[in-house]
Amino acid sequence: MRIVVAEDLYLLRDGMVRLVEAYGHQVVATATTGPEALDALLTWRPDVSIVDVRMPPTQSDEGLRAALAARSELPGLPILILSQYVEQLYARELLADGAGGIGYFLKESVFDADQFIDALERVADGGTAMDPAVIAKLLSSGSSTRRLGQLTEREHSVLSLMAEGLSNQAIGQRLFLSESAISKYTTSLFGKLGITDDDSNNRRVLAVLTYLNKP
Repeated sequence: MRIVVAEDLYLLRDGMVRLVEAYGHQVVATATTGPEALDALLTWRPDVSIVDVRMPPTQSDEGLRAALAARSELPGLPILILSQYVEQLYARELLADGAGGIGYFLKESVFDADQFIDALERVADGGTAMDPAVIAKLLSSGSSTRRLGQLTEREHSVLSLMAEGLSNQAIGQRLFLSESAISKYTTSLFGKLGITDDDSNNRRVLAVLTYLNKP
């Protein structure tokens, strides 16, 4: 894969470059500020990018803004966002267009190389990849919607793993259920969440977005 890495901390940026290259991927550009990140994303149109939320010049959310701006110009451009902390608003903004190709991971997760690269590849394929720690944090915050309250405990488990970016087969393996059983659960939860079978939207992304929304 052709990858752009946008991170202002040299050691972390260099470490991520070495990591993705060790897995056989190519880093075509790096960026250290929000404007540089946006320019690299639009210029290179990479297969996937790794973008830090907080970047110079103000160290607020320049990286996130660059990612959102790039995806407005290039819908569906695959981007995995890195953050020091769990910010529910960031996750919601990233998923809001329903296009997929989005990941949200905590920086500490980069140290689990296999998990990080797996997430990066899922995002590149147009899927979603949410850090398990992010999902746990959002669950503990008590965020919910009236529709989510209609889901069974098993459907909640399936949706939580879906938010991590797992396929039906992978969810089945995690829950020790058949893929056909998971398919029935996903169909049921889509119905309860009011998500129709519309080819113009990614139903899994819309379900995750509902999962992340506050009442």
